[in-house]
Amino acid sequence: MEALLKYFNEITPTQRAQFILLDEVYREWNEKINVISRKDIDALYERHVLHSLAIAKVIQFKPNTDILDVGTGGGFPGIPLAIMFPECNFTLVDSIGKKINVVNAVAERLGLNNVKAHHMRAEHLKTHFDFVVSRAVAPAEEIVNWTKHLISKNHFHQKPNGWLLLKGGNLKEELTAVNKSYKIYSIRNYFEEAFFEEKAVVYISSKKN
Repeated sequence: MEALLKYFNEITPTQRAQFILLDEVYREWNEKINVISRKDIDALYERHVLHSLAIAKVIQFKPNTDILDVGTGGGFPGIPLAIMFPECNFTLVDSIGKKINVVNAVAERLGLNNVKAHHMRAEHLKTHFDFVVSRAVAPAEEIVNWTKHLISKNHFHQKPNGWLLLKGGNLKEELTAVNKSYKIYSIRNYFEEAFFEEKAVVYISSKKN
Protein backbone atom coordinates (compact mmCIF):
# COMPACT_ATOMS: atom_id res chain seq x y z
CA MET A 1 0.00 0.00 0.00
CA GLU A 2 2.91 2.36 0.72
CA ALA A 3 4.13 1.98 -2.86
CA LEU A 4 0.72 2.89 -4.20
CA LEU A 5 0.48 6.01 -2.04
CA LYS A 6 3.99 7.01 -3.12
CA TYR A 7 2.84 7.33 -6.72
CA PHE A 8 -0.83 8.23 -6.23
CA ASN A 9 -0.94 10.46 -3.17
CA GLU A 10 -3.86 12.45 -4.61
CA ILE A 11 -6.42 9.67 -4.09
CA THR A 12 -9.49 10.44 -1.99
CA PRO A 13 -10.20 8.90 1.44
CA THR A 14 -12.82 6.66 -0.21
CA GLN A 15 -10.34 5.40 -2.79
CA ARG A 16 -7.71 4.86 -0.12
CA ALA A 17 -10.14 2.77 1.94
CA GLN A 18 -11.06 0.71 -1.13
CA PHE A 19 -7.42 0.04 -2.00
CA ILE A 20 -6.69 -0.98 1.60
CA LEU A 21 -9.67 -3.36 1.60
CA LEU A 22 -8.42 -5.06 -1.58
CA ASP A 23 -5.74 -6.94 0.35
CA GLU A 24 -8.22 -8.42 2.82
CA VAL A 25 -10.78 -9.34 0.16
CA TYR A 26 -8.29 -11.01 -2.18
CA ARG A 27 -6.68 -12.95 0.65
CA GLU A 28 -10.12 -14.26 1.67
CA TRP A 29 -10.94 -15.33 -1.88
CA ASN A 30 -7.51 -16.79 -2.50
CA GLU A 31 -8.18 -19.28 0.28
CA LYS A 32 -11.13 -20.58 -1.77
CA ILE A 33 -9.99 -20.03 -5.35
CA ASN A 34 -6.41 -19.49 -6.45
CA VAL A 35 -6.95 -16.27 -8.40
CA ILE A 36 -3.54 -14.86 -7.48
CA SER A 37 -0.47 -17.05 -7.20
CA ARG A 38 0.52 -17.86 -3.62
CA LYS A 39 3.88 -16.12 -4.00
CA ASP A 40 2.23 -13.00 -5.42
CA ILE A 41 -0.47 -12.44 -2.81
CA ASP A 42 2.09 -10.87 -0.45
CA ALA A 43 3.12 -8.52 -3.27
CA LEU A 44 -0.46 -7.66 -4.26
CA TYR A 45 0.01 -3.90 -4.34
CA GLU A 46 3.20 -3.92 -6.39
CA ARG A 47 2.63 -6.80 -8.79
CA HIS A 48 -1.10 -6.43 -9.35
CA VAL A 49 -2.53 -3.12 -8.15
CA LEU A 50 0.36 -0.80 -9.04
CA HIS A 51 1.01 -2.72 -12.26
CA SER A 52 -2.63 -2.19 -13.26
CA LEU A 53 -2.43 1.50 -12.41
CA ALA A 54 0.48 2.05 -14.80
CA ILE A 55 -2.31 2.63 -17.33
CA ALA A 56 -3.42 5.62 -15.24
CA LYS A 57 0.03 7.14 -15.76
CA VAL A 58 -0.38 6.88 -19.54
CA ILE A 59 -3.93 8.21 -19.79
CA GLN A 60 -6.41 9.96 -17.52
CA PHE A 61 -9.80 8.58 -18.48
CA LYS A 62 -12.46 11.28 -18.69
CA PRO A 63 -15.83 10.83 -16.92
CA ASN A 64 -18.24 8.49 -18.74
CA THR A 65 -15.46 6.66 -20.59
CA ASP A 66 -16.45 3.06 -21.34
CA ILE A 67 -13.61 0.61 -20.79
CA LEU A 68 -13.45 -3.13 -21.48
CA ASP A 69 -11.03 -5.39 -19.58
CA VAL A 70 -10.41 -8.53 -21.66
CA GLY A 71 -9.36 -11.69 -19.82
CA THR A 72 -9.58 -9.93 -16.49
CA GLY A 73 -8.79 -13.04 -14.41
CA GLY A 74 -9.23 -11.99 -10.80
CA GLY A 75 -9.97 -8.40 -11.81
CA PHE A 76 -6.74 -6.90 -13.14
CA PRO A 77 -6.30 -4.29 -14.43
CA GLY A 78 -10.03 -3.53 -14.27
CA ILE A 79 -10.66 -3.40 -10.51
CA PRO A 80 -7.79 -1.03 -9.59
CA LEU A 81 -8.67 1.20 -12.56
CA ALA A 82 -12.34 1.25 -11.52
CA ILE A 83 -11.29 2.49 -8.08
CA MET A 84 -9.04 5.13 -9.63
CA PHE A 85 -11.69 6.32 -12.12
CA PRO A 86 -15.06 6.09 -10.31
CA GLU A 87 -16.85 8.18 -12.95
CA CYS A 88 -15.96 5.74 -15.74
CA ASN A 89 -17.75 2.52 -16.69
CA PHE A 90 -15.85 -0.76 -16.62
CA THR A 91 -16.87 -4.07 -18.17
CA LEU A 92 -14.69 -7.02 -17.14
CA VAL A 93 -14.90 -10.30 -19.05
CA ASP A 94 -13.24 -13.67 -18.68
CA SER A 95 -13.92 -17.13 -20.10
CA ILE A 96 -13.46 -18.75 -16.64
CA GLY A 97 -16.64 -18.43 -14.60
CA LYS A 98 -15.14 -18.88 -11.13
CA LYS A 99 -12.84 -15.91 -11.71
CA ILE A 100 -15.80 -13.73 -12.66
CA ASN A 101 -17.53 -14.84 -9.46
CA VAL A 102 -14.55 -13.45 -7.55
CA VAL A 103 -14.59 -10.21 -9.53
CA ASN A 104 -18.29 -9.69 -8.80
CA ALA A 105 -17.75 -10.39 -5.11
CA VAL A 106 -14.79 -8.00 -4.90
CA ALA A 107 -16.68 -5.24 -6.74
CA GLU A 108 -19.67 -5.66 -4.44
CA ARG A 109 -17.54 -5.67 -1.28
CA LEU A 110 -15.76 -2.48 -2.37
CA GLY A 111 -18.98 -0.78 -3.48
CA LEU A 112 -17.80 -0.41 -7.08
CA ASN A 113 -21.03 0.46 -8.84
CA ASN A 114 -19.10 1.25 -12.02
CA VAL A 115 -18.08 -2.39 -12.61
CA LYS A 116 -19.94 -5.07 -14.54
CA ALA A 117 -18.37 -8.52 -14.89
CA HIS A 118 -19.42 -11.22 -17.35
CA HIS A 119 -18.47 -14.84 -17.88
CA MET A 120 -18.02 -14.72 -21.65
CA ARG A 121 -15.55 -14.18 -24.45
CA ALA A 122 -14.99 -10.61 -25.59
CA GLU A 123 -15.82 -11.50 -29.21
CA HIS A 124 -19.44 -12.10 -28.23
CA LEU A 125 -20.03 -8.64 -26.76
CA LYS A 126 -22.29 -6.24 -28.65
CA THR A 127 -21.55 -3.02 -26.76
CA HIS A 128 -19.07 -0.38 -27.90
CA PHE A 129 -16.17 0.84 -25.77
CA ASP A 130 -13.75 3.74 -25.91
CA PHE A 131 -10.78 1.71 -24.73
CA VAL A 132 -9.86 -1.94 -24.25
CA VAL A 133 -7.39 -2.82 -21.49
CA SER A 134 -5.74 -6.16 -20.81
CA ARG A 135 -2.79 -7.72 -19.02
CA ALA A 136 -0.68 -10.47 -20.63
CA VAL A 137 -3.71 -12.41 -21.87
CA ALA A 138 -2.68 -12.99 -25.48
CA PRO A 139 -0.53 -11.47 -28.23
CA ALA A 140 -1.55 -7.91 -29.07
CA GLU A 141 -2.65 -8.91 -32.58
CA GLU A 142 -5.15 -11.41 -31.17
CA ILE A 143 -6.60 -8.96 -28.65
CA VAL A 144 -7.03 -6.35 -31.39
CA ASN A 145 -8.72 -8.86 -33.72
CA TRP A 146 -11.05 -10.07 -30.95
CA THR A 147 -12.21 -6.59 -30.04
CA LYS A 148 -11.72 -4.19 -32.97
CA HIS A 149 -15.45 -4.29 -33.78
CA LEU A 150 -16.17 -3.09 -30.22
CA ILE A 151 -14.16 0.15 -30.38
CA SER A 152 -16.36 3.25 -30.55
CA LYS A 153 -15.72 5.72 -33.36
CA ASN A 154 -16.62 8.65 -31.09
CA HIS A 155 -13.27 9.90 -29.80
CA PHE A 156 -13.16 12.39 -26.92
CA HIS A 157 -9.69 11.89 -25.43
CA GLN A 158 -6.42 13.36 -26.60
CA LYS A 159 -5.47 9.84 -27.60
CA PRO A 160 -7.81 8.25 -30.14
CA ASN A 161 -9.84 5.31 -28.83
CA GLY A 162 -7.96 2.03 -28.84
CA TRP A 163 -6.11 -0.48 -26.69
CA LEU A 164 -3.95 -0.12 -23.56
CA LEU A 165 -2.14 -3.38 -22.95
CA LEU A 166 0.18 -4.30 -20.08
CA LYS A 167 3.06 -6.17 -21.68
CA GLY A 168 6.60 -7.33 -20.95
CA GLY A 169 9.80 -8.29 -22.71
CA ASN A 170 10.80 -7.58 -26.31
CA LEU A 171 7.68 -6.32 -28.06
CA LYS A 172 8.98 -5.32 -31.49
CA GLU A 173 8.04 -8.52 -33.34
CA GLU A 174 4.70 -8.86 -31.58
CA LEU A 175 3.64 -5.31 -32.37
CA THR A 176 4.77 -5.44 -35.99
CA ALA A 177 1.96 -7.94 -36.58
CA VAL A 178 -0.67 -5.52 -35.28
CA ASN A 179 -0.43 -3.26 -38.36
CA LYS A 180 -1.67 -0.20 -36.45
CA SER A 181 0.07 2.82 -34.98
CA TYR A 182 1.26 2.21 -31.44
CA LYS A 183 3.45 3.66 -28.70
CA ILE A 184 5.32 1.83 -25.95
CA TYR A 185 5.48 3.44 -22.51
CA SER A 186 8.10 1.92 -20.21
CA ILE A 187 6.63 1.53 -16.73
CA ARG A 188 10.04 2.22 -15.21
CA ASN A 189 9.47 5.84 -16.26
CA TYR A 190 6.70 5.96 -13.64
CA PHE A 191 7.56 3.35 -10.99
CA GLU A 192 11.09 2.67 -9.73
CA GLU A 193 10.58 -0.87 -8.40
CA ALA A 194 12.74 -3.54 -10.08
CA PHE A 195 9.62 -5.60 -10.88
CA PHE A 196 8.78 -3.11 -13.63
CA GLU A 197 12.19 -3.24 -15.31
CA GLU A 198 10.99 -4.81 -18.57
CA LYS A 199 7.30 -4.01 -18.32
CA ALA A 200 5.39 -1.56 -20.48
CA VAL A 201 2.02 -0.12 -21.31
CA VAL A 202 1.39 -0.47 -25.03
CA TYR A 203 -1.07 1.99 -26.52
CA ILE A 204 -2.52 1.00 -29.90
CA SER A 205 -4.68 3.47 -31.80
CA SER A 206 -7.88 2.27 -33.47
CA LYS A 207 -7.45 4.86 -36.20
CA LYS A 208 -5.94 3.59 -39.44
CA ASN A 209 -2.31 4.45 -40.15
